[in-house]
Amino acid sequence: MKKVERINILMRYINNRAHFTISEIMREFNISRSTAIRDIREIEAMGMPLVAEVGRDGGYFVMNNSVLPTVRFTDNEIKALFIAFMATRNLQLPYLKSRHSLAEKLLGLLSQNQQDDLVLLNQILLFEGTNPHNPDLLDLSDLPHPMLEQLIRILLKDCYLAVSVEEGRITTPYAIYLLRLYREKSAWQIEGFDLEENKRRIIPVDHLADVKPYSGKKRISKKKIVEHLGKQEEAINLVLELGPKAIAQFKKYHPLKITISYTNPYQTTAILKTFIHVHHPDELAEITDWLLFLGGDIKVRSIPKEVVEGLQERLVALGTSN
Repeated sequence: MKKVERINILMRYINNRAHFTISEIMREFNISRSTAIRDIREIEAMGMPLVAEVGRDGGYFVMNNSVLPTVRFTDNEIKALFIAFMATRNLQLPYLKSRHSLAEKLLGLLSQNQQDDLVLLNQILLFEGTNPHNPDLLDLSDLPHPMLEQLIRILLKDCYLAVSVEEGRITTPYAIYLLRLYREKSAWQIEGFDLEENKRRIIPVDHLADVKPYSGKKRISKKKIVEHLGKQEEAINLVLELGPKAIAQFKKYHPLKITISYTNPYQTTAILKTFIHVHHPDELAEITDWLLFLGGDIKVRSIPKEVVEGLQERLVALGTSN
């Protein structure tokens, strides 16, 4: 009998009895004492209110002979949960171990037919980043950077942070107000407001050496931070409409500061708005190459003439080389 199945049956066994002992569990399920104790501790962690009795005739009983209210899922809700698990493989998500235990618990609540459906879905659905030769629903191969969960625990209590960032061989401290934590180009990033320099700062989570609540006095209010950033925003000078092929290219690669907004619920059309520093040669060259990378599935609403000239030069050069 699989562990998940045994735990599920054991929960029902326990809840239907006013009192039970470890020895009874060992005999009923043909398991060792250590396994029985581990299973009981896991059931307690899942929320069953067990009370231990000491003494020669001691054992356990369920408080008020009840458990937490049963959560029931429809077939479609179950499929939605597990497809979401499948789609988020290899995304270095926080709390991955908790996701693993959640999946095990859900599997234990399902009928054999429902489990068979999920096994079939797991075989026929394939998402980006999935190894088709090892499509394990509970694969733990995509653990995130260990600093990510520590960061989340702290920011849930306070968005004012003191972080230490490794830059080469140098560790630099920053005092920031965290604006958002996001994942882009296969890496988790902090977008924060630098409380010392009064400007936006992007910090890769992978570069964090330490993070803790900020104890300094420069706690600018969120309202003032928004005002500061509003004054620093550049005027948008590049606006594009993206079709599905261009969106697929965008997902493969895009400059860090550029984002898109989907314009339909199926995420097959989107709009891109950003500012290009046309007098920065490196940025102009990068955006020119990237627009060519997006391909022809775009419509231009607004574009700087310098970008147009750069595209024309590149196209001429490509035509000549061919």
